[in-house]
Amino acid sequence: MSDVNGSRRGYRSAVREEGARRTRRAIVGAAASLFVERGYASTSLADVAAVAGVARPTVFAAFGSKAALLKQVLDEALAGDDEPLPVRDRPWFQPIWAATTPREALTAYADVCLLIAQRAAPLFESVHRAADDASEAAQLWQTLLANRRTGSRMVVEHARTLGALAVDGERAVDVLWLFNDPALYASLVTDSGWSESDYRDWLASTMCRALLPA
Repeated sequence: MSDVNGSRRGYRSAVREEGARRTRRAIVGAAASLFVERGYASTSLADVAAVAGVARPTVFAAFGSKAALLKQVLDEALAGDDEPLPVRDRPWFQPIWAATTPREALTAYADVCLLIAQRAAPLFESVHRAADDASEAAQLWQTLLANRRTGSRMVVEHARTLGALAVDGERAVDVLWLFNDPALYASLVTDSGWSESDYRDWLASTMCRALLPA
């Protein structure tokens, strides 16, 4: 009898967990749309709840604050899901580690930059716009800038293990940090009508020209 009861309790727990996860996904999806369409400052937790089809206390219970919700929206946009797996360990980052030359590593990183920009460029812009008026958005914006630099340094350090670069020291990190900005994607693809393949090819060739020996 205890095994049956235990099985039932486990089943009910799994159902509750899946229901809670679906609710969180609905909230994150609604918040992402609203932050982009209306802006961070003009979006309330009540607005998010209405679009997600849940009560406002449900949103608050799941995330605690609008700032925490914004961070979660960005984290999932950057990662592609809500799994607690570092970017460097995700399948779409592995071609960088599999590269055998600096050129291959930088070309693979161009693919990563495109993928992240596809998912997160509008959200990056929303946070940037909100940073002037909301301290929590300003803090998050600084974190995004720092994380981009961390990613640049990781790729540069790996590329240097594969061969020589034409740029020394932190200057190489600075250059790659400039090119991994999702705002470039927004300017060239969203605003100027470039195809994503053209953007990816331009990004890869430009990073290689900037960092590799002639």
